Amino acid sequence: MNKLLIILAVILSSAIGYSYWDINPYKPGQVIGIATADPTAYLLEMTEHISLATRPEETFPFPIAIGEMGPAQSLYSGPKQYPFYCMSDWSGHGQPVVDNQVAEGVKIFALDAHGEKTSRVIGYSRDCSLATKINYFYRNSINQKIAAYSTDKPPADQSINRVMINDQSVPEIYRVEHGTINRFIYVIAMLADPAKGRQDKSLWNNRLVYQFQGGSGIGFRQGKESGSHIINKRSEQLKLGYAVITSSANKTSYTYNMLLAEDTAMRVKRQFIALYGEPLYTVGVGGSGGGLSQYLLGQNGTDLLDALLPLYSYPDMISQTIYALDCDLLNTFYAYRSEQPNLFDDWTLRSAIEGMNARNSHDQRIGFLTPMNMLLDGQWPQMPKGNSECINGWFGLSTYINNPLQGFLRPYFAQNVLKQVKWNYWEDLTSIFGRRSDGFTKTTWDNVGVQYGLEALKNGRISVATFFDLNSKIGGWREQPMLQAEKIGMLPLIKLPLWLSLWGNHNVTELRNGLAARHQGDISAINSAYRSGQVFIGKLTLPTLDIRHYLEDDLDMHHVSASFNTRLRIMQQQGHANNQVIWVSHKNFSPVVRGFAVMDQWMANIRQDPEHDVVASKPAQLLDSCFDVTGQPIATGNQVWNGQWNDQPAGACNKVYPMYSTVRIAAGAPWEASIFKCYLQDVEQAITQGVYGTIMMENHLTKLKAVFPDGVCDYHQGDAGRPVMAGIFPFDY
Repeated sequence: MNKLLIILAVILSSAIGYSYWDINPYKPGQVIGIATADPTAYLLEMTEHISLATRPEETFPFPIAIGEMGPAQSLYSGPKQYPFYCMSDWSGHGQPVVDNQVAEGVKIFALDAHGEKTSRVIGYSRDCSLATKINYFYRNSINQKIAAYSTDKPPADQSINRVMINDQSVPEIYRVEHGTINRFIYVIAMLADPAKGRQDKSLWNNRLVYQFQGGSGIGFRQGKESGSHIINKRSEQLKLGYAVITSSANKTSYTYNMLLAEDTAMRVKRQFIALYGEPLYTVGVGGSGGGLSQYLLGQNGTDLLDALLPLYSYPDMISQTIYALDCDLLNTFYAYRSEQPNLFDDWTLRSAIEGMNARNSHDQRIGFLTPMNMLLDGQWPQMPKGNSECINGWFGLSTYINNPLQGFLRPYFAQNVLKQVKWNYWEDLTSIFGRRSDGFTKTTWDNVGVQYGLEALKNGRISVATFFDLNSKIGGWREQPMLQAEKIGMLPLIKLPLWLSLWGNHNVTELRNGLAARHQGDISAINSAYRSGQVFIGKLTLPTLDIRHYLEDDLDMHHVSASFNTRLRIMQQQGHANNQVIWVSHKNFSPVVRGFAVMDQWMANIRQDPEHDVVASKPAQLLDSCFDVTGQPIATGNQVWNGQWNDQPAGACNKVYPMYSTVRIAAGAPWEASIFKCYLQDVEQAITQGVYGTIMMENHLTKLKAVFPDGVCDYHQGDAGRPVMAGIFPFDY
């Protein structure tokens, strides 16, 4: 980028001082007042692991009648979260119903004769409820697109696509029900005959899909969901007669509170069963956050799911924060604190430290921000010479997840509301983690004793001097009360956001006498994360087919090793992972349709087995595999993914699709990737135990003690924050 343009951009954004709020003035849809939640709302008691907790009996009389509203208060996930931004308009469902006249929530406007909003306010909605409604959609036979089907003026028969159900050709028309349960938008979709009404299930194949979806969420929003979206997403299964259900509560863009997600999903399924009866089985499907949701809800002790198809999955979200919140610390070190910043112009060196992939000469989408920030820091600006997963995949997470002053860039909430709320991932989990005495939610992230770049040091990729430089200066995130909002300027006219505090560097603990303090996690919060099922501990007996594309070369955040982090946890908990199969494919081929077919066979085998032995019922051909761009298997078998994760020579798939690790694994942590807070050992003991390999660290004992005054991680002892739970095996490290 031209240096002059960079300088002008910085001057304009700094001098004009535009913020997102300045150029996006008050919108009528904003939340303008915060309601008060009922503090007595029931919260499931979890003194041991949630899988052992008994859920309460349902209190709502399902099914919800057409024109009526579902429950707004959850059954067992505690008080409602306020403020709560209504998004039904975003999904084409119209305004929510009025539930108060005291300016809590969003304004609700009168409609004119054409159904358009007028300026007259008729009330407010704090809980975003919708009346339950039925719509129909069909697939156009000419352009194959989904369109609304009107029962008053149906399209010509020849324009409706047809599908085969039970050896008969039937019109591809879908009945879609939507409404709200626990304030979130739910959807039920299935092939149906519009002339037969709501109860028609004649085209249903008795199999139910629960659709989960991903994204990074911090709560406070209802979320979007629509029938056409679900039809397009699960088109192949719906054509075969599957029914599909979902809720915006099960899209992690809107919440990572897995107790609330479970509570809502259970009720959505109850609504379906009340209308159509018990399915043969319910299979989950969904990618990223939608994948980890299946692992967690499958482990946490309900009959919601019978089988899992996680896509692009992680074991859980909170384990990802362990290393993902390291990324911006490392980027701050490279850019602002390293004694040899040019050293890290070689991005393969960053990969050695970060564990994840990094590549030279790989363009960054936000690369222009680097020279801008260099200029503001008094450095001569230059474009970055490479890219990494830490940047390409996890940029901004430290702000969005961790910073209570940042929140959303879009103006969902009025200024008076913004000032009253702590906007981050931790706050979304307050009911589970609890609050500190200063009002902030307790947090789980900790990096005391972590030896960043340890494996790179042992492998000779970095020198002892660089190792000390990195670990003395990387620091940690400041305590929440000390965090400041990001400096995000906004260019006028084009409204381009300019991140002027890159990597959140102003929120990293400062250097004092050459050392930056690390961050302490809260033991009670970590305990609660485990007990409440926010952490996947491997307690899973359901049939599971874990599918992902190979995206390491794209520096995508959905790295292959996450599936094997999950496998190791299952193995630790039950002694094997034979109920989990992993498929990885070229990014231009999707094996998902094939996955549904083989899962149906697996479930049929289970039904034929009177003892329902999941592993014995697994189809013989269903093994770990990798696929090429045409969908042909490259290799199949129990050893094809062997590699560093299980201390074996690389298998055939691992050679074709190489696996990377994470920052903490590259710092010596085990591949289970589940240690929130390590036990500490003094540096003399670490040297004796061979933590540094062949590096003669006894020659640097004084420096080691100075950089790690509290000691270094002893990963053999496991997680200092993991509680002892009845019926749950501790991890064997």
